[in-house]
Amino acid sequence: MNDLQQAILLRTEGKVQEAIELLQALTLQEPENAQVWYQLAWAHDSLGLEREAVPHYEQALRLGLPVEDRAGAILGLGSTYRTLGQYAQAKAWFEKGLSEFPENREFEVFLAMVHYNLGEHGEAMRRLLLQLADTSRDKGITDYSRAIRFYADQLDRVWD
Repeated sequence: MNDLQQAILLRTEGKVQEAIELLQALTLQEPENAQVWYQLAWAHDSLGLEREAVPHYEQALRLGLPVEDRAGAILGLGSTYRTLGQYAQAKAWFEKGLSEFPENREFEVFLAMVHYNLGEHGEAMRRLLLQLADTSRDKGITDYSRAIRFYADQLDRVWD
């Protein structure tokens, strides 16, 4: 097992501070390894150290990650910005994630959260209702899926 795999194992076992120490050493040994930076960001996020995670996510994305990890890093960075109250940056990253990974529904849900934070409640609800209609297996939801879709962008409309 190499050091990066060891650090990931430490993080998954809940030994996050040990993982961070190992990953920080690895950034000095392999400063161009995007995976190391991504895992370092993830470890910081795991401890609730969002501000410290941001530059590591950004570095990982600059260096280039495999597609699956890129999606996770974009989501992680956007979510971190959202929790820090930096909604414009969060929105930009979630929109980037949606443009690169339109099939990844989690970007829609996290983007809905940002719309809520920005006071754009109608847009937040629209996005969530569409995800609910698209993904629910609940019989009541599926039976009314057409109506849910219809009303998703008309929540404020009153019919006379």
